Amino acid sequence: MHLLISPAKTLDMNESIAVQKSTLSPFIEESAVLIKDLKKLKSTEIQDLMKVSSKIAELNAERFHQWALPFNKSNAKAAIYAFKGDVYTGLDAESLSKDDLDFAQNHLSILSGLYGLLRPLDLMQAYRLEMGTKFVNTGGKNLYEFWGNKITEEVNKREQEYIINLASNEYFKSINKKDLNAEIITPVFKDEKNGTLKIISFYAKKARGMMTRFIIQNRIKNIDEIKNFNLGGYVFSESLTNSKEWVFTR
Repeated sequence: MHLLISPAKTLDMNESIAVQKSTLSPFIEESAVLIKDLKKLKSTEIQDLMKVSSKIAELNAERFHQWALPFNKSNAKAAIYAFKGDVYTGLDAESLSKDDLDFAQNHLSILSGLYGLLRPLDLMQAYRLEMGTKFVNTGGKNLYEFWGNKITEEVNKREQEYIINLASNEYFKSINKKDLNAEIITPVFKDEKNGTLKIISFYAKKARGMMTRFIIQNRIKNIDEIKNFNLGGYVFSESLTNSKEWVFTR
């Protein structure tokens, strides 16, 4: 099986845990094309495009202008350590062992507006470019058009029978489901509030990270073993589950 998760807006590009090996995204040349387009934007245009504050816009204008190849361990960071946020709090990558990382490298990918698809140990430089951003670029009127079928084709190269979709809708839309050579299972996490089960974004994001960690640490390859997920108090709900969405409640 192969896991897909979203990136995070928050980054930590400070020095991280040393890894014995690092890799590069298969789409580093495509990333460079996007960066060339992004470098043309003024900070005010970035602010309007991304609907962010002037401070964040200026930060990312600087990031785009500083982005440069080749990547190495002094100017870039392994993706699994660079991203922060709710999903990555649940994943807690810093405490994963070398064997955990080896498994993750072969079974986990991070969808990205700039990098397309990142393995955990793929090096990245700082950026902000959400997949849903309506950024007119060399390849089309938005990032979905830019990436086209490339991300799907790359996922298909990674041996798997099932795709475990732990990404947000915004990012999973970059996958052309009809062309995917695998069955898609989407775990859904619901919390009881005022007597009703609801998806609460903060908790659901953290749970996606916890499930990613659970699958990695338990080396799960049998799809049914995912139903044993019980971190954070969640339990599998047979009655709420269907063939496409597996529901976990607490």
